[in-house]
Amino acid sequence: MRAARLSVTTAIAAVAALTAVTGCTEKGSSADGDRVVNVTSTDDKCEVSKKEFPAGHVELAIENKGSKVTEVYVLFPDDRIVTERENIGPGTKQTVTAEVKAGDYTIACKPGMKGDGIRQAVKATGKGSAAKRDPRLDKAVAAYREYAQTQADETLPKAEAFAKAVKDGDIEAAKKAYATSRIGWERTEPVAESFGDIDPKVDLREDGLKPGQELEKDWTGWHYLERSLWKNKKLTDRDKKLADQLITDLKDWQKRVGKAEINPTTMANGAKELLDEVATGKVTGEEERYSHTDLVDFKANVEGAQKSYELLKTVAKENDPALVTELDKQFAALNTLLDKYRADKSSYVFTSYDKVGDADRKELSDGVNSLAEPLSKLAAAVVVK
Repeated sequence: MRAARLSVTTAIAAVAALTAVTGCTEKGSSADGDRVVNVTSTDDKCEVSKKEFPAGHVELAIENKGSKVTEVYVLFPDDRIVTERENIGPGTKQTVTAEVKAGDYTIACKPGMKGDGIRQAVKATGKGSAAKRDPRLDKAVAAYREYAQTQADETLPKAEAFAKAVKDGDIEAAKKAYATSRIGWERTEPVAESFGDIDPKVDLREDGLKPGQELEKDWTGWHYLERSLWKNKKLTDRDKKLADQLITDLKDWQKRVGKAEINPTTMANGAKELLDEVATGKVTGEEERYSHTDLVDFKANVEGAQKSYELLKTVAKENDPALVTELDKQFAALNTLLDKYRADKSSYVFTSYDKVGDADRKELSDGVNSLAEPLSKLAAAVVVK
């Protein structure tokens, strides 16, 4: 799950307007161009160099001057995520390229990667994207949307088989169907935020609940059922109701794909952020903590990120051929590493993650990080200069 499932990556909850700007201050205008917004994060401030910038491509030049790891978000008014950058260490800098339409947004810093964040209201001005987009990128977005739609369409019958087993009380059949039912969702996680509230409905973990939410009332989706199957080893009436709810939510997801906000930079940034999450969170085994099917998720996540990259590759290669060479190398290396834990390359049968030792988990984390670093430059490589 992206953003809303980990305690350190939970999507920032809505807050009152007064609270939203508490602790934020504005710096003087930037000398780095109209499309560059300098964002300085400290332990108690989120400073931005400008409150208005032209719609189109915007570059966030982020510097963490605090003592805590931070993350920075650009949010729509309803708190949907436009783009984000997580795990920005003290004393480090990051650059994020995003594409925004004219309208109101919020830039939010989250020192310690916890809480609601320190917010600054900003505005993208103009009638739309001021930067001309390469028509090949429009084709890439259309192709990725088609890919996401295919994943949603193919997920539904697999999820229905899983839900039927749950409702039938057949624990072993449900266990067998569980990981397979999640592959399509995990492949589309680079753009999970574009599906609105579907992510927390279907893929939330228990430690991702917001303050005030109740475990047995507000927690829904695959991971609730995972706990019932592997930890509780029994299926209740609530489990059976949640199996039906899962299918309802996945059908909603299926309908939303065609209307989702997807553009070249969300494809690129989403792939990078997903791999960051794999490296820092999923690799610990916390996502599939009961079923230990984590490697199935990892592989699907990498496939989804690679699909995004492959569709953007032609344009990126013209702008930054060295980057493409490095990304080809790192994707190949990571896929080879994952194949060590696979029964065969044509199957989705992987080693149970509880059998993967600390040294091997470290190797996996390093492999993902080696890919995520150059992947962070992909968005900038597809922007028309």
